[in-house]
Parts: sequence; structure tokens; C-alpha cells
Amino acid sequence: MTSGKEYAQIIEKLKQQWKILWRDRIDDRLRAEGIADKDYSLLFVERGTVIVATRKYKPLDFSEILQQHLPPCESYVTPPKPTIGGWGKFVRNVLNKQKGFTRRMRPEPPKPAKKVQQRKKGGRGWLHLKRK
Repeated sequence: MTSGKEYAQIIEKLKQQWKILWRDRIDDRLRAEGIADKDYSLLFVERGTVIVATRKYKPLDFSEILQQHLPPCESYVTPPKPTIGGWGKFVRNVLNKQKGFTRRMRPEPPKPAKKVQQRKKGGRGWLHLKRK
């Protein structure tokens, strides 16, 4: 199993190749495309591959390439793609909508039923009035 330092080196190599790929691409102005000028084995890009175009094209995604290099157990560490929404959108849409227990939302414990006591003066109250 590889360590964190080795993954950091792999990620650094990927970043370097990614920068070189975009810096040294061949721009075809007639077809409005960007073409890779050489092979980039770590990025799974061959020479002549269209890396950017104006219509009906899915651009390369660095996070997808990175997940292909990481083992499955560590792929959860990479954040979701910004096009999907990222962690902030996940928190707003999923976690904040879950109902948690708060003091207001907790069900009240059942109260014992009060025993009805015999009323004083037969329920006439405390007033001492004589009736004639």
C-alpha cells in the first residue's frame, strides 16, 4: 500500500502535466479546437486528442483523472466537482433539510392525570354567604 507522500508526489506530477498540456496545446483556429501536442500518459491523453472545442464537447476534468489514480478507499477525500455543486451546496440542500431534535421539536413527556379532589363547600367556592 502506498503512503500519503507517494500520493502527494503523484498529484504533483499530475498537476505539472496538466499545466504543460494546457500551455503547450496546439490551437486550431479554423476548427476552433485545442489539440494535445504530445502524449500525456498520466492524464490519459494521446497526441492529437482534442482537449477543448466550442461545440458538443465534454472537456477534460482534472478531478476525474485524479480519482482514477487514487485507490477506491481514498477517493472520498476528493471534493465533488464544482459543476455538481461542492460541499457547500451539499450542506445547504441535504444536511440543513434533515430534521434534528431540538427543544421545540421534542415530544413532551406525558403528564400524569390529575386526580379530581372533592371541592370545598360543594363547589360553591370560598364565599361564606348565607342563603335564606
